[in-house]
Amino acid sequence: MIRRGGTRDVPFLRDMLRHAYYWRWGRIGSEDLPASRYVDGWGRPGDRAVIALDDASPVGAAWFRLFRQSSPGWGFVDEATPELSIAVVPSRRGRGLGEELMSGLTEQARKDGYAALSLSVERDNPSQGLYERFGFRAVGERDDTITMKADLTASERKSDDGD
Repeated sequence: MIRRGGTRDVPFLRDMLRHAYYWRWGRIGSEDLPASRYVDGWGRPGDRAVIALDDASPVGAAWFRLFRQSSPGWGFVDEATPELSIAVVPSRRGRGLGEELMSGLTEQARKDGYAALSLSVERDNPSQGLYERFGFRAVGERDDTITMKADLTASERKSDDGD
């Protein structure tokens, strides 16, 4: 089951950050971009989340938020494009929850009127295939990470045409 997330889910989103950005912990200094910016002050305009539940317990989350040019996220492309984060607890991976979370969140982004979503992924992260299935394409590279962007209006047209 997937439900909409809210401010009560911030502690869980923080936990999910550890899973989503585990490869960054210890590899960047405190002066670099902190992962906590993906949940700090949650509830501002543009913040949206969906939570995956298993027996009423949260086991995964996908969320997006807008960033400013002056304080960007790792997958920042512009101030009008929310940046997506997603994670599933290790014991629940491989069961399709990532796809359900991506579906729920991209649907929400379309309802909110966003034309695109972006994200950052490490080059050897197997989740790239999931992102590509949802229309994400590489738009930039930095060190070992790829910034990807999905045009939500193109995906919407594609599904409307029956493709």
